[in-house]
Amino acid sequence: MSDIKKVVLAYSGGLDTSVIVRWLQDNYQCEVVTFTADIGQGE
Repeated sequence: MSDIKKVVLAYSGGLDTSVIVRWLQDNYQCEVVTFTADIGQGE
């Protein structure tokens, strides 16, 4: 389908980004690297 080998995804941990990780792997057969950052947002 594509020449995409690796994708870096800003990962929030929510349902939408959790689903898109698998979708990218299934549809593009690429490695998905997730990036999560603690931006110091208080809860």
